[in-house]
Amino acid sequence: MLPAEIIKKIKRIHIKSGRMVNTMMAGQYRSVFRGSGIEFEEVREYTPGDEVKSIDWKVSARLGRPFVKLYREERELIVMLLVDMSASGGFGTAESIKQETAAEIAAVLAFNAIRNNDKVGAILFTDRVEKYIPPMKGSSHVWRVIKEIFTFQPQGKGTDIKDAVSYLGRVCRKRTVAFLISDFLAQDYSRQLKIAGKKHELIGILVSDSGEFSLPKAGILSVQDLESGELLMMDAFDPKTRQQFESMKAAEYRASKETLKASDIDCVEVSTRDSVADVLINFFRYREKMR
Repeated sequence: MLPAEIIKKIKRIHIKSGRMVNTMMAGQYRSVFRGSGIEFEEVREYTPGDEVKSIDWKVSARLGRPFVKLYREERELIVMLLVDMSASGGFGTAESIKQETAAEIAAVLAFNAIRNNDKVGAILFTDRVEKYIPPMKGSSHVWRVIKEIFTFQPQGKGTDIKDAVSYLGRVCRKRTVAFLISDFLAQDYSRQLKIAGKKHELIGILVSDSGEFSLPKAGILSVQDLESGELLMMDAFDPKTRQQFESMKAAEYRASKETLKASDIDCVEVSTRDSVADVLINFFRYREKMR
């Protein structure tokens, strides 16, 4: 049995995400993400304005007048959610921790996919791939994905993005739209992003919390790295200490963005204080303009 608090959170995300999709994102997802290919549909007689390259010369020669081939887009997509379940996701100073924000992002994206009759799958990872949920259709499947993200108890604490992205390449042979949802506190994953980006439409979603980037003025603090367990004693009253900490965290965040950009991967920035719906809507609008 799940704890009542967890059930309440899952239901809240499920209802909220479904409402977002139905009222705020109608049509945007579909217009931004296209299918993986085209299929032949029919041959019809040529009309002025048709492209010459679409002429079926064999049929035209046989019938004595020009005919063109028509194709239709293969609309069904496979959407994969790569969700970072490492220990750093347990940090948060707003209404939700980073892991809950990641779950809400995943839910909104999954509902958009299901609403458009696409398949959704998930890869939950830490310093290893811990769970693979094969792509499927249906609202009950979305419920399963959200439930897994909220209730899954990972074995690892660290983050290995390159392993997760490499795993995506092994389990998804067809081109997919893959959302990598993480705080990107990892090393040496640029090469894997570049390789995956050539085969799949890979999008990075960088989750952060404003409290990560500064120290409270609270005297001597014990600061712990949630992934490594390392403890540091810091004088939070000392301006130099606070400045060094802020510079270090800003540099980490900037490096994550630069790695995604260098890998030719779109980066969507989401804070635990942000409206997930607003951020994703703005991203969809941006992608629509760039098409």
